[in-house]
Amino acid sequence: MAFEGLMVSVSGVRGRVGYALTPEVVATFAAAFGAWASRTGNRTIVVGRDSRVSGPMFTRIVHGALESVGCTVIDIGMTPTPTIQLAVEHHHAAGGLGITASHNPIEWNALKFIGPSGLFLSAEEGADMRALMESGIPRATWDQLGSIVRDADAVQRHIDQVLALPYLDVEGIRARQFRVALDCCHGAGAVIMPQLLTELGCEVYAINMETDGLFHRPPEPVAENLGELAALVRNVNADVGFATDPDVDRLALVLDDGVAPGEDYTLAFAARTVLRHRPGPVVTNLSTSKVVADVAAAAGVPFHFAKVGEVNVAMAMRDLGATIGGEGNGGVILPEMHLGRDAPVGAALLLQLMHEEGRPLSALLAEQPRYVIVKDKLDRPNVALDAVYAALTAAFPDAKADTQDGLRLDWADRWVHLRPSGTEPIVRVIAEAPTDADARLLIAQARQPLADLTV
Repeated sequence: MAFEGLMVSVSGVRGRVGYALTPEVVATFAAAFGAWASRTGNRTIVVGRDSRVSGPMFTRIVHGALESVGCTVIDIGMTPTPTIQLAVEHHHAAGGLGITASHNPIEWNALKFIGPSGLFLSAEEGADMRALMESGIPRATWDQLGSIVRDADAVQRHIDQVLALPYLDVEGIRARQFRVALDCCHGAGAVIMPQLLTELGCEVYAINMETDGLFHRPPEPVAENLGELAALVRNVNADVGFATDPDVDRLALVLDDGVAPGEDYTLAFAARTVLRHRPGPVVTNLSTSKVVADVAAAAGVPFHFAKVGEVNVAMAMRDLGATIGGEGNGGVILPEMHLGRDAPVGAALLLQLMHEEGRPLSALLAEQPRYVIVKDKLDRPNVALDAVYAALTAAFPDAKADTQDGLRLDWADRWVHLRPSGTEPIVRVIAEAPTDADARLLIAQARQPLADLTV
């Protein structure tokens, strides 16, 4: 099957609705996944979606495709992606399928494939599953067709598991009655975040809670997209502002002073909370800010890099016995909960930190070493990126080079990372340094070989 126009990666399969991502494509991938996942005899598949406009249509298509290969579908409706992962574990299902394009723009949708352990499929598992589309998907006969059942309790189970985390002093947090501003960007966060925060005793001031998928701003919760939330924090004198992406695996912050410090600080603050209770290794991807490594260093624990992609970080965490990890995009992974990014977990850990410290997050930020991270992107060039990496490595012999995922060059107080995106047809170029000028200089230096080789 041709994948032209689709982004096929460890993040699943993504495309623009009505262009590369058609009902036929969705049906084929869903059926292949169902047949692959049920090869051991367990034919139960959990299905959930975010709030995107195309979500209901693709849900119906996915249901039929899974039934056509004999699967029993447990539909949990509109839910966060981490809720789907937890539901796979709860039901001991053969797998799960999330209908969500995460932070991508409004015209995109996607399928995320989840294995029986609740982790996303590895690159090898994904290739194995896609091979069925070439060899032929085994279809069920009329008397072996699947069925659909509903599970309306998945979100409440997710909330209950968060409240049961060993690091949370739930009664202590409730007593603080934190004022929390919340922006769910018309996404699935509205079905879980207000209830969780309310159960933690927070006074919630929420905006953009309509679950219609009509994103009024770019849905990625990066600092430049959080102006409305920052204004709300200032207007209501909130202790903190939380923003989620459409499928609620990423959490971004606005501090009490109305400043959005960048989504890397979500993981840094969450790690600070957990490591004081349970010291242990920390794992992040190669595009994560040094602020997380600084927290690990302050706690005296090992720090490790993994390739970008949630499943890559999760598998590294599993193999290394990590206490906490995640991605610098606001994705917090806590093994006690599950090996997946989870915005509700991140929010709870941040409230616990605020409770323990008894002072605002802005004060904690002021004590951290400060860096400026600059994230750039450009269209993927028609040249081999290996040539770009080789040119950059030769140009900076004083840097430590890591080539497990594109190229990351490290110095004592700065770094730059180039890699092809797994979710968009672009090359991401991310740099961090003590000043904005230094970070932008690294970006320019990293882009130059790309320009030279495409002339």
